Amino acid sequence: MQYKYLGNTGLKVSEVAFGGVEIGMPYGLKMSQAKHMLQKQDAIKLLHHAFDQGITLFDTARLYGESENIMGEAFQGIRQQIVLASKCRHFRNPDGTLPDKFALKHIVRQSIHESLNALKTDYIDVFMLHHADLEMLEIDEIYEIFTVLQKEGLIRYPGISVYEVEETKLALDKGFWKVIQLPFNLMDQKQGIHFKQAYEQGVGIIGRSVLMRGLLTDKSFQLHPELRAVQDHILKYRQLFNSEIDNLVALAMKFAASFPEISSVLVGFDKIKFVDYALEIFNSKYLNEEQVALAKSLSYPDQGFLNLAQWDNNGWL
Repeated sequence: MQYKYLGNTGLKVSEVAFGGVEIGMPYGLKMSQAKHMLQKQDAIKLLHHAFDQGITLFDTARLYGESENIMGEAFQGIRQQIVLASKCRHFRNPDGTLPDKFALKHIVRQSIHESLNALKTDYIDVFMLHHADLEMLEIDEIYEIFTVLQKEGLIRYPGISVYEVEETKLALDKGFWKVIQLPFNLMDQKQGIHFKQAYEQGVGIIGRSVLMRGLLTDKSFQLHPELRAVQDHILKYRQLFNSEIDNLVALAMKFAASFPEISSVLVGFDKIKFVDYALEIFNSKYLNEEQVALAKSLSYPDQGFLNLAQWDNNGWL
């Protein structure tokens, strides 16, 4: 296992991070049919195995079902040896509006205390604004409450989880957020335009959605007819297969790990054998410049179409 600094935070983390959503709730390419297969004790064994194999960064959130509670039990006695990243509750009301500014501060403070209790710890290394958008990133009170929590020692570093490139750009320009978790994979590479700025500012990047909820696996070749263009495009990645990379999972993980600006690549685990397989892939032997250039040229041409939630709503998954 290789380790990198998470930006300028001083936190040294494993280059592969444990994504905690799948141990806490049903999750998968088609959310309506996702099943939560792990029992709590099996999930704890999985977390212990990941730690024993060298994974030190564990990501969770208030909205990941039982994930925080399970991690809280699993990490008793080894808390100082791991880096915990969690996220506050979502802000938006069912109608899409934001609560008033006083209520926003209350939500953040309530969320941090809920997370601390669930995780059985008195601090969280990286506490993130979940699904941060442009409107949220302009609200002064959000910065105020995160600053207060940091001064109180409840969080070590403030971070955000984003979807769009405009959100990443604004977050970087604000100069406040020390860690940004963002989607980045073979198909969806648009966030890469901000890697240089993040690196220069010392902002740690955690890359997520490396497998696009399982899209970049063999399942990709059985897609809905409406996704035929996506399926055909995914086949193009076989150009990058060689004696060391002979499947999409390996290629997708090695691609994300090939960018030095990414401190850690977030991977969701639900089986010990997948942890072991991922660690075989994260072996410091990644794509060379020519392979990276080819992979970059194969990003999906219509980035706006890559919306898995909408595909699921349409019944395409």
